[in-house]
Amino acid sequence: MIPGADDAITRDGKALILAYDHGLEHGPVDFEPVPETTDPATVFDVGTHDAVTAVAVQKGVAEAYYPSYEDDVTLLAKLNGTSNLWMGEPDSAVNWSVDYAAELGADAIGFTLYGGSNHEVEMAEEFRRAQETAREHDMGVVMWSYPRGQGMKDDTSPGTIAYASRLGLELGADIAKVKYPGSADAMTWAVQSAGDMKVVMSGGSKTSDEAFLSTVREAMDAGANGLAVGRNVFQRENPDAILDGLEAVIFDDASVEEALSATAGLEAGD
Repeated sequence: MIPGADDAITRDGKALILAYDHGLEHGPVDFEPVPETTDPATVFDVGTHDAVTAVAVQKGVAEAYYPSYEDDVTLLAKLNGTSNLWMGEPDSAVNWSVDYAAELGADAIGFTLYGGSNHEVEMAEEFRRAQETAREHDMGVVMWSYPRGQGMKDDTSPGTIAYASRLGLELGADIAKVKYPGSADAMTWAVQSAGDMKVVMSGGSKTSDEAFLSTVREAMDAGANGLAVGRNVFQRENPDAILDGLEAVIFDDASVEEALSATAGLEAGD
């Protein structure tokens, strides 16, 4: 990590990254709850919300849609990703270069590393090339650090998530995106394991407003620096409402009750 390298995708040292790489990773099934989100422009519109510090997308979406939003959205280029049709040991194809991402206007790159996979060594070497090239362009580096593979018995155990965040620090990420390990104490360990590198929580599958905001509040209290979220925002009929709540928790240190009030106010049309 390099101090300040992630300034373009953070606000006051915190991040709320809107991830929209699901069309590749999961397929169109993730858009069924709100069919309009099949259109990337719908989610880019959501990404113009003041709470969002960056929008993470794959190459084709960036090429086609980012030019219309470059004045309102900060682009995080998600460099690798593999379809859910792939049934082998966890791996992730590198789908575009850092140089091309910089040419399109990206301020940061995102890269998935499946620690524990039989392909970990290859993926770490790919990450090294991407990370060092990103430094040549003064770009921030976010690692999607997801331990996964034949050797993994529990990919969300406290020790595994702490290891995931440490991998980000050791390999040169500025921010590591990790899954929530189930408790505030375990999240604290993951944050401490990352040293001075930032740690953000993965949004995961959609839950209720209260459950989601409560988990985010716990993560922030444990020292996390924010959130990288997709479905828990764009699968809602009113994504601006939950973003108002998330902004209150992440950037204004609000309680869950205060955040729910902000959410309910917008949903009611206030």
